[in-house]
Amino acid sequence: MDLPYIATDIRMHAARKVIVVVEASTAYGRGILRGIAKYCHLHGPWLIEMDPWEIYNKELPRMADWQGEGIIARVSSEKVAEQILDSGLPAVTLASDSTKRLGATKKDQWAVIPCVKSNSHAVGVMAAEHFLDRGFRHFAFCGIPYCSWSQKRKESFANRIRQAGYDCDIYPEPRLRRDRLWDREQRSLTDWLAGLPKPVGVLACNDERARYVVAAARIAGLMIPENVAVIGVDNDDLLCDLSNPQLSSIAMNIERAGYEAASLLDRLMAGEPMAGQQISVDPVQVITRQSTNILAIGDRQVAAAIRFIRENAKDPIRVDDVVAAVSASRRLLERRFQKVLARSILKEIQRVRIELAREILIRTDLPVAKVAREAGFSNATHLGVIFKRTVGTTPLAYRKKHRNR
Repeated sequence: MDLPYIATDIRMHAARKVIVVVEASTAYGRGILRGIAKYCHLHGPWLIEMDPWEIYNKELPRMADWQGEGIIARVSSEKVAEQILDSGLPAVTLASDSTKRLGATKKDQWAVIPCVKSNSHAVGVMAAEHFLDRGFRHFAFCGIPYCSWSQKRKESFANRIRQAGYDCDIYPEPRLRRDRLWDREQRSLTDWLAGLPKPVGVLACNDERARYVVAAARIAGLMIPENVAVIGVDNDDLLCDLSNPQLSSIAMNIERAGYEAASLLDRLMAGEPMAGQQISVDPVQVITRQSTNILAIGDRQVAAAIRFIRENAKDPIRVDDVVAAVSASRRLLERRFQKVLARSILKEIQRVRIELAREILIRTDLPVAKVAREAGFSNATHLGVIFKRTVGTTPLAYRKKHRNR
């Protein structure tokens, strides 16, 4: 008996063959790969040729055998950059410092290759605001030498701290690779932390570096976050949760960047010229865990008021409720808020609610009216007005920009 014919939804056009060389061992690399996978699922089919281990060999020895139509790659060495250029294929790269030593001709050719680049300036500013909002008056940065993205985060963080009227200590990063091995570096990092004024807020250039800071603080006998509060970057859930205490980190919109990188490569393979297009990986929010879960505020009444606001922001609290909670006169408490935080009690209530709304917008698909209620606003219109004034865009536009596709 003949079997019935069953129609299937198989696409008839040929699948594009794409070379992907991105490490899966880091949160950043995995985020990029998830974004690529999501694009392929929605707009493929693509045949992905992928060997994550090649990135550690600092070259692409099987490039000639892959015969791909396009490339998405982490540029781990000058050799990789040259191989990408010599292939003549459309390519999107993950920004790297490995192209600095290319010859003049190669540099001109490389200038048109599109890339994915972290918005390190915004990272530094966000970390600084996180510590400033918690009342810190001492700040420090721990980075990695020779990495431009680490240097940019350092400069941005330190500049924002200086704008607020404070100094920022910079860890003297070991220049030699052998001196950055943990058994060698722990003494210098431990001594540096021990010598900082306390309490201090430390930004590490990424989560891995932040774990080094946490470990050194423990060796020095310093309490986290009471003496040293630490924040990393990339929000690697595994690294952050394995840290003791759990590590606060800046979540980056990595998956979205991976999706946009795949979309751009698709257009390049269809004929769009390479013209140095850039895809920005932007910070979304600070994921607060134990390593920064503290208020470094000497004024006990202000600290108590802020704690009350954070614990009750979802409820319809007003300034008078905050005043009553700490048994202070409104006039005196307002003066203290201005002195410590340079903003009013009402502005602090609104700031905490906006941060809550931003988190809900990214984490859920709730309609704006529901987001408003969950974040303590009276209605969607009220949320919209305050959100636009504070963030510079509407709640829905913010969600569209920062949610993974």
